[in-house]
Amino acid sequence: MPYLILLRHGQSQWNLENKFTGWVDIDLTAKGEIEASHAGDILQKYPIDILFTSVLMRAIRTADIALKQAGIQSIPTYRSDKLNERHYGDLQGLNKDDIGKEYGSDQLKVWRRSYDIAPPNGESLKMTQERVLPYFHETIIPELQKGKNVLITAHGNSLRALIAELDKMSKEDILELNIPTAIPIVYTLEHETLKVLHKEQLND
Repeated sequence: MPYLILLRHGQSQWNLENKFTGWVDIDLTAKGEIEASHAGDILQKYPIDILFTSVLMRAIRTADIALKQAGIQSIPTYRSDKLNERHYGDLQGLNKDDIGKEYGSDQLKVWRRSYDIAPPNGESLKMTQERVLPYFHETIIPELQKGKNVLITAHGNSLRALIAELDKMSKEDILELNIPTAIPIVYTLEHETLKVLHKEQLND
């Protein structure tokens, strides 16, 4: 029964500053580093055979800190922009509260929470799913089928896309899904079919 472990990166500097981050390569805060280390404490009891991350620093550093804390070294590691955060286009680097004041709270909610409406020059959640899921099926699932225990360290929206697939969520439900920073979500899968047998969010 392989494990699939999903881990959102720890707090980044732009999380702290309430900015749209998207594909901008922003590092962790000191709090984010502590969160990643705490995730590593939790992951000590799980064997991890292979790591997948986005190409963004905040996901890579979260995985590095967590695995070091868990005492896991020298596992195969793959990075892909298919696992990157949703691209927020022209909103990247802008403060969310300021956008709400300029365009109105309703428009802000549409850009942040709608399924298939993209911000200017950016991606919708639907578009994010359309790049994440093929990579998951073509690259990550074969490793799970071999019985490997997989850690994916990525971002709120790329992980939301995966969880929607794994949990068979509706478009409406996925929009209400919030993924906390650096809290491992562990799926126990049936070996042959990869059916989800158990899901647990490990807060401590």
